[in-house]
Amino acid sequence: MRKKFGIIGNPIKHSLSPVLHNYWFKKYNINADYEIIETTDNELSKIIKKIKLGDYAGINVTLPFKQKIINYTDKVVNDAEVTGSVNTILINNDKLVIGENTDVYGLQAAYLKEIENSFDKKALVIGAGGVSPSVILSIKKSGIKNISITNRTVEKCIFLKKKFNFLNIVPWLELKHEIKNFDIIINATSLGLKNGDDFNFNFSNTKNELIYIDTIYNPLETKTFKHLREEGRKVFNGLDMFIYQGQKSFYLWNKINPEINDELIELLNSKLK
Repeated sequence: MRKKFGIIGNPIKHSLSPVLHNYWFKKYNINADYEIIETTDNELSKIIKKIKLGDYAGINVTLPFKQKIINYTDKVVNDAEVTGSVNTILINNDKLVIGENTDVYGLQAAYLKEIENSFDKKALVIGAGGVSPSVILSIKKSGIKNISITNRTVEKCIFLKKKFNFLNIVPWLELKHEIKNFDIIINATSLGLKNGDDFNFNFSNTKNELIYIDTIYNPLETKTFKHLREEGRKVFNGLDMFIYQGQKSFYLWNKINPEINDELIELLNSKLK
């Protein structure tokens, strides 16, 4: 029987997850399809019911459902439990719906493993939404102790500080001035997303050695990404993080660790041009 997988989110049309997973299904001769599942808040329980009935073998979860989906799972484990953020749903041997988080691994595997002398670095997370808890945990796991967060609504920062009490809060209005103090800046907002809003200032006073990571991969190069690259800073887009989190999801579902090869990367890049 052909297995079905998918991704829920809203908006979701921009997702490359079907391209990624269907490529691997074909490569490993797995009889499965992966699709985009248009979803609203009211339909989350219905989606979980379909997983319990076997209509779906597993799903990925993206904005704005990474926290909301937890209420419908039987259990959250590992990084999902720590972050309170789920991006992968699977059924275990006891037929329980399990919430997992592969975003933390995605960020670490893609970028943070390469940072040297991380213990004395200062990191800033911009944004306090769905992916932010995963970003914070992955930074902490990489050995960085000095972690700050900023968000347009400060209440979300305060909520995250209750979960991660080591966080420093930078007021949003001071962001433009404060960016000069950080060695690593990660944009975990939707600012810069294709056809969306962007930062209303240039990151013009950053450290020369700054590492800037954008969790956005569509477009591959946001305005801030281009500006910082032209300034000579080390910049990364969200594509590698996306691929690695998908690799771990694929493993959790299929017990195969899929290869990330040049053909796959070219295929994904071609879909973003």
